[in-house]
Amino acid sequence: MTQLPALGDFPCQTYDKLRYGDTDRQGHVNNAVFATFLETGRVALLAGSGLGLKHPDFSFVIARLELDYRGEVFWPGTVEIGSGIKSIGNSSASFVQAVYQEGRCVATAVTVIVQMDNKTRRPAPFGDEMRGFLSGLMLKA
Repeated sequence: MTQLPALGDFPCQTYDKLRYGDTDRQGHVNNAVFATFLETGRVALLAGSGLGLKHPDFSFVIARLELDYRGEVFWPGTVEIGSGIKSIGNSSASFVQAVYQEGRCVATAVTVIVQMDNKTRRPAPFGDEMRGFLSGLMLKA
């Protein structure tokens, strides 16, 4: 990502409340918590489908997470998370996400998730309904 995205650029937007326990001895939110912020955004996006999060035959697993830290986050308060789909493969989808505090972009990320068959534990192709849902959440270039 060359230019930092605005929160309004994302088709799915949510937030997370910061907890005192998220902070470290430097006084800012610990870097490991950023992955949890991104998870909150992905779950908010996927929960809107009603298709994949509670499906008895399929689950989602992370195949790749690329996270760029762009600023510190401080407690107390909230962060806003923007999420959208960058690309869709046969059984995988790439998310583009960003985290904001007080309107300032503090992290950007690309995450690849794979739909997995719960019985075989192997990648499972998206059905037409899930593919259509994900297509509707593509991030505008």
